[in-house]
Amino acid sequence: MPLTETIKRPSLHEELVDRLRNLVVEDALKPGEKVPEKALCESFGVSRTPLREALKVLASEGFVVLQANRGARVATVTRQELENTFPVIARLEQLAGELACDHIDAAGMAWIEARHDAMAKAFDARDRQSYFQANQDIHQALIHAANNDILKAHHKLLAARVRRARFMANLSDDRWAQAIEEHGRMMEALRRRDGESLGQVMKQHMMNKFAAHIKAIEDEADEGPDK
Repeated sequence: MPLTETIKRPSLHEELVDRLRNLVVEDALKPGEKVPEKALCESFGVSRTPLREALKVLASEGFVVLQANRGARVATVTRQELENTFPVIARLEQLAGELACDHIDAAGMAWIEARHDAMAKAFDARDRQSYFQANQDIHQALIHAANNDILKAHHKLLAARVRRARFMANLSDDRWAQAIEEHGRMMEALRRRDGESLGQVMKQHMMNKFAAHIKAIEDEADEGPDK
């Protein structure tokens, strides 16, 4: 696993949680793999106490499983769980899109426009990590703009379970190109304040991610370990 720079920010706990979560989401730590606490402590320049506190947060989010006296392992999300979760989160995003068009203000709109521009530049540069971060920022901003605390709470709970799948879904060039086109249509609907259209695009966007992720899993299984 590549080394990372020493953490210098005052908010050590928050930074550790973010970095560990990204290692799981971006597949640097793979499902079922034991979390290498010693190596991570050395890479981040921290002791085991704050690292283990951060792992407890990830365990509560479903990213890792804590094992008594055996450290932590990266959680494995089953296909059945994805099949159950994606349609629900897709509906939540559909509702968020509809509500966001009613509530978003000029400042929120300007911020989303800026993140969309950043996402497009990351796509052109083939910078998947920056693309994914801008992508997630846009989705979270739309959830926030919906101005519905119940929706936000349920979305946060489910989004944590499919975050890795959302990242992995855009690893193929075809799906990535499709995803950026879908985001373009999302922006067009948002600018028109067309909640019905935005909701429909956001719902389909999520289901396309799900289909792409399942296809990637099936393709990998077809290839087999010896092919």
